[in-house]
Amino acid sequence: MGLSKTIWSNPTEYIRTVRPENPVLFFSPAVLQAAARRFIDGFPGMVTYAVKTNPSEVVIENLSAAGIRGFDVASPGEMRLIKRLAPDAAMHYNNPVRARAEIAVAVELGVKSYSVDSASELEKLIDLVPADGCEITVRFKLPVAGAAYNFGAKFGATVELSSQLLKRVAEAGFIPSLTFHPGTQCTDPAAWEAYIRAAADIAREAGVTIARLNVGGGFPNHRLQAVVPQIDETFALIDRVATDAFGDTRPILVCEPGRGLCGDAFTHIAKVKAVRDGSHVFLNDGVYGALAELPLVGIIDRIEVVDGVGAKRKGDLASRIVFGPTCDSVDRIPGELMLADDIAEGDYLVIHGMGAYSVATNTRFNGFGELTIATVLSLKV
Repeated sequence: MGLSKTIWSNPTEYIRTVRPENPVLFFSPAVLQAAARRFIDGFPGMVTYAVKTNPSEVVIENLSAAGIRGFDVASPGEMRLIKRLAPDAAMHYNNPVRARAEIAVAVELGVKSYSVDSASELEKLIDLVPADGCEITVRFKLPVAGAAYNFGAKFGATVELSSQLLKRVAEAGFIPSLTFHPGTQCTDPAAWEAYIRAAADIAREAGVTIARLNVGGGFPNHRLQAVVPQIDETFALIDRVATDAFGDTRPILVCEPGRGLCGDAFTHIAKVKAVRDGSHVFLNDGVYGALAELPLVGIIDRIEVVDGVGAKRKGDLASRIVFGPTCDSVDRIPGELMLADDIAEGDYLVIHGMGAYSVATNTRFNGFGELTIATVLSLKV
């Protein structure tokens, strides 16, 4: 994956000048830093970034420059990345299952916050992590709807087990906290309320005053034209419900957005390789590349079609089946896309809101997947 060192005015200028044959992600530092400031100014607590969402160095550096002082890390590789690029930042090791060797790396690198969702993993942490000044955060789950997919299918203790784990954390001398993840791309602020109230119940049942409550990620980016993320409304609800649920024992709040920070800072272009028999559209990128997340989270409809010099196609919208470049029939964009009916070979599909997971999950299957990141002042075409 290459990083273009030129700063372009917008994607149109790049298309017109370079005529790229491979997919390109356009990155706007201004949009990323504005998103970071919105979270820092609006969220009623500490803002951390989920590194897994987009681990590009330019993302970490710009978030750090904007004032992000904490990072959610899931592996030694991510820890070392943050230690190199933001050495003074806090690292929260919130992957709740870890090998002993991975825990040893975290201790060596100075990680002071860990999450857990099982008794066996908790005992592993108690055995290997010095208790002095270290936080262990119990992760719990609820059957709450409203997310694109359910994180609780893999992680999270039940409410009953969480109370037992929290009590054990406090007895072992660690700083006791709670965390949850309402699920990815939560467009309804109410998704957080049940979790916050459940956290207060868990703490009361355990007889433990928690130091912090991590309300997880789940903060959405703008994927559908008709659904605008309610970020400020979500902040207000979290603030109000935390006070109502905990009262005088309200903990410090933490959040760990991924796509909510970086999602809208990137726009993706893929070249049209063919419009087969005037029907199916074939692109030079697909679900084995930067579009890997679309079958999991759902389509983005913030799409434009431009010709080879960056001029917008103005034909009526028509439903199209869109395939990626590989020889695997699974390589298809889910559903059908509404695209300009005058789309032609050599055009480019411009997909906005593509900062989340497009870099992290890109493969080189079938020899495709070469991806350039180009910095732009504006993402508008």
